[in-house]
Amino acid sequence: MSLRRAQPTWELTLVTPGDGPLVAAVRGQDVHTVIVPFSPALARFGERGATRAWIPALVRFIKAAWGVPAYVRTLRAVIRERQAEVIHTNGVKAHLLGAAAKPHGTALVWHMHEYLRPRPLSSALLRRLAPRCDAVVAVSESVARDMRRALGDACPVSTVYNGIDLTRFAPAGPRLDLDQLSGLPPAPRPVVRVGLVAVMACWKGHDVFLEAMAALPRHLPVRGYVVGGPIYETDASETSLDGLRTRARQLGLDDRVGFTGFVRAPEEAMRALDVVVHASTEPEPFGLVIAEAMACARAIVVTRSGGAAELVEDGVDGLCVPPGDASALADAVGELVRRPDRRRRLSETGHRRATRFDRNRLADALVPLYAAAAGRVQP
Repeated sequence: MSLRRAQPTWELTLVTPGDGPLVAAVRGQDVHTVIVPFSPALARFGERGATRAWIPALVRFIKAAWGVPAYVRTLRAVIRERQAEVIHTNGVKAHLLGAAAKPHGTALVWHMHEYLRPRPLSSALLRRLAPRCDAVVAVSESVARDMRRALGDACPVSTVYNGIDLTRFAPAGPRLDLDQLSGLPPAPRPVVRVGLVAVMACWKGHDVFLEAMAALPRHLPVRGYVVGGPIYETDASETSLDGLRTRARQLGLDDRVGFTGFVRAPEEAMRALDVVVHASTEPEPFGLVIAEAMACARAIVVTRSGGAAELVEDGVDGLCVPPGDASALADAVGELVRRPDRRRRLSETGHRRATRFDRNRLADALVPLYAAAAGRVQP
């Protein structure tokens, strides 16, 4: 909570559609919490996949939109009750609802963690509501360019990299037993552990990772892990864990790749790995796993695309590969398996450079941005 430390006298309110890790994280931080639940239809609605099946998507959209006016009225009442001067929203649904609920005299800041290009509906709605927004925070220069393209000059866009807790994501600390979590027998020693740590989003490159592991020579002392499980409520957002297990069997990876499922402490999984892989097949807005792995002093292999490409200098603090290229990914992983000295140098440099993601620096960027946004609001 860098904002609380920087501004201890500010009244902070968290408005969220449900209880969860974020609510637990702010307990004891002098943050007032209000839960305003989404309707089930609004919670499930997601734009991804709509272009492939637009008629069902339209039906879902109508169902989701049905309860929006009531939600906006409730949200506006909360904002007025808390006498908020600045609203800071995260997520496209929150951006839209926040813009609709924004009372007169209150500033609105959109924190963009995603691209609008693959979301034509969201892009059109945000463009329409952009005059109600007073500032945009983009998590990378790549996202900032996308926002300027989508919104034009409607509101200023600033780039602020995501922050992480460097006391939590650190080289020293507990480590998970990945073999036990995956239901695999203990790996023979010595072995190099390589893991894809990601949510189950369809574009996170799980298939590419499995194909790369299958391409590695059988004699290499390496074991792979898919770390993560389903977390989204939205439709058509995730790949199937069972489907990935089936694909691994088809590739002959039964004894070479394990699936841990969802883990609550990703830093403990990263510490158990020697190499962390980022394999997204679409441009990554930021790539939080990259920053977290660097902070844990793990060697990384990263897809060179989108905001992720901004975080890594190829050959200095990580290795970069083209998106969707299983052969290139296998070559990069194979090099790090064969060359422990290269792994060590990359991990040491990455760990030093991870200080730029210290979340304590977020308030340095956000406090003046809030002030500027509030200054643009008509009294």
